[in-house]
Amino acid sequence: MSKPLSGRIALVTGASRGIGAAAALALAGQGAHIVAAARTVGGLEELDDRIKAKGGTATLVPLDMKDSDGIVRLALALKERHGKLDILLGNAGMLATPSPLDHIEPKAWDEVMAINVTANWQLIRAFDPLLKLSDAGRAVFVTSGLAAAARPYFGAYAVSKAALEVLVRTYAAECASTKVRANLFSPGQTRTRMMATAFPGVDPETLPTPEEVAGKIVPLCMPDFSENGKIYDFRAGKLLSFQPPK
Repeated sequence: MSKPLSGRIALVTGASRGIGAAAALALAGQGAHIVAAARTVGGLEELDDRIKAKGGTATLVPLDMKDSDGIVRLALALKERHGKLDILLGNAGMLATPSPLDHIEPKAWDEVMAINVTANWQLIRAFDPLLKLSDAGRAVFVTSGLAAAARPYFGAYAVSKAALEVLVRTYAAECASTKVRANLFSPGQTRTRMMATAFPGVDPETLPTPEEVAGKIVPLCMPDFSENGKIYDFRAGKLLSFQPPK
């Protein structure tokens, strides 16, 4: 029996662990060929083994998301090999050490912005033409509730995610007359390494697993998913619309 994503190509960033790895595995389970990008080669190889064990296929791409030239090279390689990109999941992210705004070192600030904002803009810039060659290009970017929370000591991360949300909403608006749909996904607190680092006092057993969260990303990647410029809130269990400016 054919799977709903058979013949479709899905690029997942930050795919070596956590939500990225779980989403890659879930998309592969629906038939997509996974292009898994991450810095950690060992994590990518482990993911490849898990995908193969379930009968799926993957291409592993060791890539630092700050390497803008590497992103462009990957786009050129995918165009040559596949001629399109059907799904782009921008999951890679970085959490700065919690700190008051006036104590954040410029280098740390720049790195968070480079990973959480600029790299995703580079992905859009490089892969938009390939998404438009798909009959139903789908782009999903992982955000955070902290983007709107203005929580003390998480300023760099929150600002980067707020910027990401505007970036994706702008891209969605620019894609409105095309077959590409761009949306955001907010997982909330999840049982990941990043969560344990940010909130060490939270019992991980009280949190949903990356696999539970990733299961809700898959529908946003389906060809028949027609919403655009929305945010799916995992905790609320629904799509949310942004309020247009007055």
